[in-house]
Amino acid sequence: MLKVHSRCDLSCDHCYVYQHADQTWRGRPVRMPPATVRAAARRIAEHAHVHELPVVHVVLHGGEPLLLGAVGLREVLAELRAAVTPWAVLDLRMQTNGVLLDEELCRLLVEYDVQVGVSFDGDRAANDRHRVFAHGGSSHDQVQRALALLRRPEHRASYAGILCTVDVRNDPHRVYEALLAESPPRVDLLLPHATWDHPPERPGPGPTPYADWLGRLHRRWMNDGRPVSIRLFEALRPGGGGTEAFGLAPADVLVVEADGSWEQVDSLKTAYHGAAGTGFDVFDHSVDEAARHPGVAVRQEGVEGLCATCRACPVVDRCGGGLYAHRWRTGSGFDNPSVYCADLLRLIDSVDAYPQPAHPAPSEWAVLPVDELLDDLATGHGSTSTLALLAATQLSITRALLAACRDRAGPTAAWELLVHLDQAAPEAVRVVLEHPFVRPWLVHRLNLSARSGVSAAVDPLPALAAAAALRAGVTAALTVPVRNDVITLPTLGSLALPGLGESAEVTVLPGGFQVRGGTAERTVLLDPVESSAGWRPTRDVLVSAGRLLIEDGDPYRDCYGQPVAPRLEAPAVRALGRTLAEAWRVAHRDVPAHAAALDGGLRAVVPLAPDPANPFRSATARHAFGAVAVTPDPDPEAMAVLLVHEWQHAKLGAVLDLYDLVKPGQSTRIRVPWRTDLRPPEGVLQGVYAHLAVTQVWRSRAATDRGDASAHAARYLAWTRDGVEALLASRSLTAAGERFVGQMRHALEETRVGSG
Repeated sequence: MLKVHSRCDLSCDHCYVYQHADQTWRGRPVRMPPATVRAAARRIAEHAHVHELPVVHVVLHGGEPLLLGAVGLREVLAELRAAVTPWAVLDLRMQTNGVLLDEELCRLLVEYDVQVGVSFDGDRAANDRHRVFAHGGSSHDQVQRALALLRRPEHRASYAGILCTVDVRNDPHRVYEALLAESPPRVDLLLPHATWDHPPERPGPGPTPYADWLGRLHRRWMNDGRPVSIRLFEALRPGGGGTEAFGLAPADVLVVEADGSWEQVDSLKTAYHGAAGTGFDVFDHSVDEAARHPGVAVRQEGVEGLCATCRACPVVDRCGGGLYAHRWRTGSGFDNPSVYCADLLRLIDSVDAYPQPAHPAPSEWAVLPVDELLDDLATGHGSTSTLALLAATQLSITRALLAACRDRAGPTAAWELLVHLDQAAPEAVRVVLEHPFVRPWLVHRLNLSARSGVSAAVDPLPALAAAAALRAGVTAALTVPVRNDVITLPTLGSLALPGLGESAEVTVLPGGFQVRGGTAERTVLLDPVESSAGWRPTRDVLVSAGRLLIEDGDPYRDCYGQPVAPRLEAPAVRALGRTLAEAWRVAHRDVPAHAAALDGGLRAVVPLAPDPANPFRSATARHAFGAVAVTPDPDPEAMAVLLVHEWQHAKLGAVLDLYDLVKPGQSTRIRVPWRTDLRPPEGVLQGVYAHLAVTQVWRSRAATDRGDASAHAARYLAWTRDGVEALLASRSLTAAGERFVGQMRHALEETRVGSG
């Protein structure tokens, strides 16, 4: 976090920087000098290079960063990009009050791919209770104007969300409605900063007003079908992953103040004067030196770094002791529960008492607005809501296959555990069942058992139940079938242990599991730093949508009709991770709508085995929605095209699971310009839909005169146009199929006119 400007144009009375215990801002420069920016950028780049980080996250903060103006902000962004991008993908973010945001600044933020969070507390009365100018005037209209700018299509890619500080005197329903009216991609709800020395205001008779307020908002959000991501509620679910304020994940934030000082997370300023200080600066000290400061190190210890009260609490894995700063009390330091402890306990109870649906009810998707859905996808990409519908139907198909496996084998302990977890920890079950290679496993099991009896294929239910229990933190014991001395837990990894035999007893423990089978026994800790012997965790890379799995261990990933690569060595994983993260950024640069579609559903990438004769290959599998297979090519520009291309096939495959676009029983074969053989209608349909997206990628690149992009755009445009016309002339499509292809022709004409 870079404090690029240390003053603010608002005078919010709940601001921890200016209004709370720490007043070090008074002795710091108003803006970060260019030499300090360069030194900070060099330190960040040095750290990325030494540790081979695929992605580095930098948040521009203040004060108010927009006080730099467009020229000053461009200088900072250019310095960071120049220093860091040779070594890692740079994920740039900014937190602002939005008052100064204008079209020039929005264009700059889009140009440098900066994700912007805006501080906004809801309706006018709620926002102006705290977020006002020094003269007491309202900031509401200026912030709404900023949010409207970010919602515009040309700026939307930079709209990260809204940060809202809770005040229990405000009406939660009016706040919620005001936030939703701004169409944010995400909402962060923050408890006002407080300590045991300076407790939060608690108006009203109840002991937990913050839990009560948030509980009302949570119920409204759930009843509305969770129309927006609210990070607080998602983090508090079992297996929700946590945030800085919740959960046991290690602290991963360092702050560079305007004078170049390294500081701990800046919320500590609410505790006491100088609380965030480290004594280090970017001129003389590296990131590693600052990260070894005792105040940072204690927050890497998980539950062992908490007070005795928290360690004994049954929901410590969910709460994590709350925000570190909120534990401060003179005399005992941070060795206390959160000052919001009672509220957090009650809020977790409220969230648990209102079960999150693990999948949509049939009424939510079984009768889809087919014309609307097909018209939306025929644009070439499809909206976020359409992608969510496709993902929901794919999950429902997986659930139906799961039930079919249960019906074939009869009730088992694994099935009973899955049913229990589906009620108690639905998010953990959902994540496991959405893993792209669960469905191929179920299909394989059902196909072989139908031909050769139930025992012909490994039963997937015990491994799925064990993976869900591990994610939920629920202790359980199961008998899990073994395949070639390997137990695979989808989404988590595989344990290779010679001598396991045909099955093993797996006991799920806090933070890991124990295996006993045959002549082998092993306890596995899911420690990302020091893996247990034989444990091969599923690796991932951080992209704009979250964690993207690099799936090179699941045995059912071998479903693409092409040889898949064996498990990659760590350097190869890091290299592929860097390529994928950069390719994701390239996709957002070239075709934001297609990138948003990738964000909406692509969860895993499978490395294909290299083939010198055909180095650029990619594939999708009909049963493996959410994954694509690619050769680990180091060129992110080419990788971006492959990802967009293959995700088109995945989306269309999900549509074909719902609707017949080609008349059944077709024997027609169609000649297309991109193949030498005659193709069946469905193959042509898949081809033109993928080529439509590729045309749009190259058309975007051609607009900036990059190399031979115009020639590529013209070729794919011609291929797609000829394929569309051949399909329509073949009379092989259903009415829905003709509508879909007709709408694609319309989208293609728009692309052709744009390229003219």
